[in-house]
Amino acid sequence: MIQTRRRGARSRLVPMSDMNVTPMIDVMLVLLVIFMVTAPLLTVGVKVNLPTANAPNIDGNDVPVVVHVNAEGRVFIGEVEVVLDTLPAKLRAITRENFSDSKIFVRGDRSLSYGKIMEVMGCIGGAGFRKIVLITELPKQHEQNAFK
Repeated sequence: MIQTRRRGARSRLVPMSDMNVTPMIDVMLVLLVIFMVTAPLLTVGVKVNLPTANAPNIDGNDVPVVVHVNAEGRVFIGEVEVVLDTLPAKLRAITRENFSDSKIFVRGDRSLSYGKIMEVMGCIGGAGFRKIVLITELPKQHEQNAFK
């Protein structure tokens, strides 16, 4: 947009140097709505009744690869059921060439035996994965006070 300024008898054209931010705001609002709609869908998984543990949270910026073991002992990667024998090959395919540095999160139902969880973790560790993390729930507030 060009403005005309008048000084005395002369008028000259001066380009306007203000940026129109309205289209940028529109794009940002659309992106915000998209993220608000898709964020809850990212946490969907297999229904697992997690055990509780009084341990600190682990911070990390990794893209999580989550292995679920439900109450019947069936193994899932995300929401896809896999046979335990094919688990290492599928995890390697997901993590590609940096499999030894990838974190594998294991969510096991609290009603499972210790041996079943260790079998799944042993299968993952035997495939070369060295960072295996167990996911638990934090104890409720009154249970936390009992530990102190």
